[in-house]
Amino acid sequence: MSAVIEIEGLRKTFHGPYRSRHVAVDGFDLLVGRGEVHGFLGPNGSGKTTTLRALLGLVRADSGRMRLFGEDVPRAQARVAARVGAIVETPQFFGNFTGHRTLRLLALAGGVPTRRVDEVLAQVGLLDRGEDDVRGYSLGMRQRLAVASALLKEPELLILDEPANGLDPAGIREMRDLMRSLADAGVTVLLSSHILGEIQLLCDHVTIVSAGRRVASGPVAEVLAGHDRHEWLVRVPEPERAAELLRAADLMVDERPDHLVVGGVSDAGEVSRLLGEQGLWVRELVPLRPDLESVFLELTDGGTHDGEAGA
Repeated sequence: MSAVIEIEGLRKTFHGPYRSRHVAVDGFDLLVGRGEVHGFLGPNGSGKTTTLRALLGLVRADSGRMRLFGEDVPRAQARVAARVGAIVETPQFFGNFTGHRTLRLLALAGGVPTRRVDEVLAQVGLLDRGEDDVRGYSLGMRQRLAVASALLKEPELLILDEPANGLDPAGIREMRDLMRSLADAGVTVLLSSHILGEIQLLCDHVTIVSAGRRVASGPVAEVLAGHDRHEWLVRVPEPERAAELLRAADLMVDERPDHLVVGGVSDAGEVSRLLGEQGLWVRELVPLRPDLESVFLELTDGGTHDGEAGA
């Protein structure tokens, strides 16, 4: 699969008061293949937004290499700009303009056929509210309008920073379906979001950044598998006795108020056999598989970061 985004060794430092410096991005690498939905995750202050702004030519990187569609940026930014739609940080709209008028003006300014206005309003579920003033839109509706603006030029690459912000559960699902349909049509989607359950459902690949550095990258299933401790939730009569028997077999056991957590076991049959041979019959035996949220928190020190410059 050919790469749409290639970032190697990206570094960006911001200068603050009293000659202070903040390293927002520190030798960061990113590879996004054509036609995939790629989750870009990190705590606030980890360098995500700075990376996206550098990729789009909005800030100048100190060092490193960036390529879009195989062309070096920012040198080739003007050539590739028409192929990219993006939302980075919260977009601002004129409240006294309707959604339709807002998109029409953006289409005219960008040389996009105005027929696209109704098409993208329909895509994001705003066609019936297109003649309403934007000041009457909820936060979720403004996010939909922002996504519609990014879709106007039918981009080959869509970069979205928190597109589900303010959406209710139904809206989040609709946004997920839209992203998936775009990817099925060949659009590459780079998606930054704090809704980690949605990222796990939607994305093919994921990259996690912490303190400006990449700490994990790959297919979602592989990233999760790399943090699987092979733990099992076990409910059994006489849990204290069961714990002693399992520890005697060199298994790791964590006693909880109403169950045991047994770790380091790849085959659940081993647990049931050890206990069954001693007359303890397992009532419940459930694998405890890592999800993206638990892996994210583990890799990013609980999802916090001290940096302020550059999200």
